[in-house]
Amino acid sequence: MFDIFNEIRDAYQRIHAQIRKTPLDYSIGLSRLLGCQVYLKCENLQYTGAFKARGAINKLLSLTDQQREQGVVAASSGNHGAAVAFGLKKLNIRGIIFVPENAASTKVDNIRNYDVPLEFYGTDTMHTELYARDYANQHHMIYISPYNDPQVIGGQGTIGLEISQQLDRVDAVFVPIGGGGLISGIAGHLKTASPQTNIIGCLPANSPVMAESIKSGHIINMETKPTLSDATAGGISPNAITFEICQKLVDDYVLVTEDEIKQAIITLIKNQHLLIEGAAGVALASLIKHAESWRDKNVVVVLSGANISLETLKNCIIPDPGY
Repeated sequence: MFDIFNEIRDAYQRIHAQIRKTPLDYSIGLSRLLGCQVYLKCENLQYTGAFKARGAINKLLSLTDQQREQGVVAASSGNHGAAVAFGLKKLNIRGIIFVPENAASTKVDNIRNYDVPLEFYGTDTMHTELYARDYANQHHMIYISPYNDPQVIGGQGTIGLEISQQLDRVDAVFVPIGGGGLISGIAGHLKTASPQTNIIGCLPANSPVMAESIKSGHIINMETKPTLSDATAGGISPNAITFEICQKLVDDYVLVTEDEIKQAIITLIKNQHLLIEGAAGVALASLIKHAESWRDKNVVVVLSGANISLETLKNCIIPDPGY
């Protein structure tokens, strides 16, 4: 396992002028409702509307001049793609983004905002990643993984560094998991800076790949179902470095249903007037499900993104009987 803590420290020095230091908001409404002290790490307010800008910018700034000349390839269900596109435009680097054919229209539109070439391939993020990686090899370009990369993990881990600066005692952090880059980075900082902090991985029951892989002792390939948490859906690369990090540093895993995700999104709108996407709803839903275990404790929920479509939001508020 690489030195995550120092990678995060270096990443923060590299990117702090390029990203937002997002607020850690105390929610009096959620705290009263759940019986614990609830703090919201508002990455839904980050550039591009999600935490991914941190890892993408850190990776791009880490490239050599020759690598920048080669150009960049990324694959994403949306947020990573937008983050890389944001960085490419900001740093004047050429590149191309691949997204699944069923990617949320809101996230596709977000990528298109940055005028970077966009192509569709596959219906599972794992298939899209494999295709994009092959494309990069064939065209001698640099592939930037959404999670399977030390600099990407280091960038995401700056969230953990900021949390430790913003709150003296952190008893638990609830973090959504897809490929594991976000939780690997946050755990990589906090488990060194604050070893007593519990790191809780949060997943939709319809796509629990990392949790099931941890249970099995190796990365597994499994069929997943559609989920509101599209940012955490799909498989994991067979050689993902995040797997070992999660094995060593994540304390527990929580699975939540689609109804629980919907209710969490609504609960946050009612109590905090904040808009979040499904993956952030997974983290809040996981705390709501196990709030009794954290009574009177300081708990952080990572609101990973805000990129939810109007149609999906309407479905949360006024459910479609055929959903």
